Amino acid sequence: MKKPQNLKPSLSEISRRAFFGKAAKGAALTALFAGLPKGWMGTAYASDAPETAALNFGMIALTDCSPIVIAHEKGLFKKYGINSTVTKGANWAAIRDNLSSGSIQATHMLIGMPLASTMGLAGSPKKPMIIPWLMNRNGQAISLKTEWKGKVGADPKAIKPFVDQAKSLGEPLTFAMTFPPGTHAMWMRYYLGAGGINPDKDVALITVPPAQMLSNMKVGKMDGFCVGEPWNARGIADGISFTSVSTQDMWKDHPEKVCAFTAEFADKNPKTVKAVLKALHEASVWLDVMDNRPEQCAIVSKPTYINCEAKTILGRLQGHYDYGDGRTKEDEFYMHFSKRNCNYPQPKYAKWFLSQYRRWGLVKGAPDYEGISKQVMRTDIYEEAMKEIGYTHGGLDNSKETLFDGVTFDPTADLEAYAKGFAVNSVKG
Repeated sequence: MKKPQNLKPSLSEISRRAFFGKAAKGAALTALFAGLPKGWMGTAYASDAPETAALNFGMIALTDCSPIVIAHEKGLFKKYGINSTVTKGANWAAIRDNLSSGSIQATHMLIGMPLASTMGLAGSPKKPMIIPWLMNRNGQAISLKTEWKGKVGADPKAIKPFVDQAKSLGEPLTFAMTFPPGTHAMWMRYYLGAGGINPDKDVALITVPPAQMLSNMKVGKMDGFCVGEPWNARGIADGISFTSVSTQDMWKDHPEKVCAFTAEFADKNPKTVKAVLKALHEASVWLDVMDNRPEQCAIVSKPTYINCEAKTILGRLQGHYDYGDGRTKEDEFYMHFSKRNCNYPQPKYAKWFLSQYRRWGLVKGAPDYEGISKQVMRTDIYEEAMKEIGYTHGGLDNSKETLFDGVTFDPTADLEAYAKGFAVNSVKG
């Protein structure tokens, strides 16, 4: 009788079978994973959610805070995974400091502020910041005291005799802006310079928070100011001031406010920043539908935000300009938030501001026009965010800009020559 065969496989046979079994499974899994969407990480998708969901947004009581407020109020931030809070700042310096410290993570800001903070200019602690989004164009103005009605219109040269007389008496006239390296400061400086007035030598140039402009003008502390709306329109309604020029009278479709982040926060939270931009895009498109502007004003006029009557805000948002001295205008270059490639963070705008910092002695020696512009104006982040939502933008713009004094800015030309070429300047070094 034959002995039964040993059916137990040898160790070598087990190893061989295990090897080929694993290989077969591996090949099958490879084929399976090859058909899965990009982002699959084995057991779950790589998250597209913001790295930081809870964001506190800063804003100042100005009409151009609207994209942030609307994105918050209409749930657009939430749509893109952001749990938003909006905090009103007392002044621009507080906004800068809160962004630097991290108590706010994104903010409504003057375009010059991230430049100044990145460079450590004009009292700003050196803290690199970025601009991946321009919030609006146009919509600021230069207002003057009512005593000058009929004597000074749109031409700043008409102010010079008053300036010269006051200076000769040792009582220089006073003009106000909202932040030394900010937009209102640059518009005021440019306006006075075009009138043959040096803002550093011929007058006193002071800093006043936007919402306090009218109270200071009312008690006679200043002769003119530059601020965003609705405070110029409010000055006319209250009989405190009149408008000499709107800033779009000076430079059609000029850049104004931005949404800014610290570079450190943006580097650590790229998906968060892009989520913010996507929400701002939807809010900005909504804002540029003129039928929505009454609702916009009803929302942003609340005490939490601007704290001003909605009807005072609405007129200039619709292009109805009453200058308060008999001049009126239907202005097609009213404040807008999305159209005409509004939101693209054009490096040329940073270059213009740097040229004005050079002109007015805020920097000594030539600034790094190209390097700083590229560092702060983050076109790459903007383009990535808009690509992800399928929005086709207008792209990079290096066209020339001619301001109301007839001087042309060419961002591709010699920027030092441009900065030094103005008859009125305070160039240092």
